[in-house]
Amino acid sequence: MKRLLPVAALLAAIVIVLLAGYELVVKNTVVTPTLTASQPTAVIGSGPEAVAVAADGSLLRWFPLPEDNSLPRLPLEAPPKGDRLAGPVLEQARVLGVAPPELRRYVDSSYYGESGVDVLLDSGIELRFGDDSQASRKWIAAAAVLANPEVEALDYVDLHSPRRPAYGGSGHSLPPAP
Repeated sequence: MKRLLPVAALLAAIVIVLLAGYELVVKNTVVTPTLTASQPTAVIGSGPEAVAVAADGSLLRWFPLPEDNSLPRLPLEAPPKGDRLAGPVLEQARVLGVAPPELRRYVDSSYYGESGVDVLLDSGIELRFGDDSQASRKWIAAAAVLANPEVEALDYVDLHSPRRPAYGGSGHSLPPAP
């Protein structure tokens, strides 16, 4: 009987600690579920087999594509077997995913060129991003070059260094101002 008293006291102490922990930590904790829907930023393929792609490279096989084909094209004939992109095509999806809405409507497609990720505007101007690092800053630099009133026509904008974008050529007209 004397041995049962310390065991009972220990069990009572454990129960008290667990109840105190529940009262202090769990009982007043509110879990709010949130759902973040991925937005399509690019498309792979064409026709009924086309698949939308989110900025993080997720394939949105369930997402209905816009009928006006307004999403930029990625250079794959068919989507990969998994649920996500990888490699250079993932970098392209990330770059397209942070395109400002004001420029997004002028983006035709993306591909992986000699200098890395390249985005082709529907006017034929090539935006050379290199990799997907600082993609938001590179888009801002591209917008600044395209909005520059001194630039009337060009072929490319090199955005490897977003602080000092380089541009050249005169073969393509700038997109119209929004």
